[in-house]
Amino acid sequence: MQRRRGYLQITATLINYGLLTILALIFALPIIYLIVSSLKPDWQITRDTASFRAFLPVGELSFNNYERAFRQAPVANFLFNSVLITTITVTLGLFVNSLAAFAISRLRWKGQFFILSIIIATIIIPFEAVAIPLLLLVNNLPWISGTGISVGWLNSYHVQIFPFLADAYIIYLFVQYFKQLPNELFELAQIEGANWFQIFLQIVIPLSGPVYATAAIMRLLVMWNQYLWPTLVVQTDKYRPIMVGFGYFYAGGAGMAYLTIATLPVLIIFFLFQRAFIKSITQMNYRG
Repeated sequence: MQRRRGYLQITATLINYGLLTILALIFALPIIYLIVSSLKPDWQITRDTASFRAFLPVGELSFNNYERAFRQAPVANFLFNSVLITTITVTLGLFVNSLAAFAISRLRWKGQFFILSIIIATIIIPFEAVAIPLLLLVNNLPWISGTGISVGWLNSYHVQIFPFLADAYIIYLFVQYFKQLPNELFELAQIEGANWFQIFLQIVIPLSGPVYATAAIMRLLVMWNQYLWPTLVVQTDKYRPIMVGFGYFYAGGAGMAYLTIATLPVLIIFFLFQRAFIKSITQMNYRG
């Protein structure tokens, strides 16, 4: 009986690993195809697409497509813009969203649940529905520059940063997490004479690593993949992010190389911090 049970456990384990392997391949094959194709000439990409050779690094491999990509477009500038915009937006956004969530979840003031309801309701509104009104708004906003006060935010970094600092879903995520923190911590801090902002900085933030990590991951992916909004508000290469720059290419080897350059930073960040990512998501689910 024990032997049979052992066989069943081994069989179940093999089936489990087999299904996980198939699932991993489904997600990995497009990335493998992208990276391998970026090393092949255009004619070979077309020929190999009809067979499994499309996923194998065989044939005339070189880095010529990457050289072509840097010649066709200011790739380094696009990459710098994306890194700058994403870093600033994610960093400031985490602070703004968590501070708003703390005020909603822990402070007591008139109308807080109504405000939270409005914030949650905005989650169902697609960005495409508000893109044009938002474009008209930012085009009439003042901005202090080196030459004085100008009107209109188009063709700038801040027009790609400020509209995305606050995010309804991230605020809701923080609210749900902060509600689960023990009330005793806040009561003791208030007895010691700490104000609410000190409580937020010294108690809430250190205890909220999992939700901050989860929110950072989500905002990083959204901001790095921005396409529609930069296309509307930026008309010069000086401020264009990496995804918009793909308009310089078609679906050839240089285009594959460009997409590889755009994808690798996210993959590298994931592989470097995958344990922290998985741990943060696991802890969030456990608390939820």
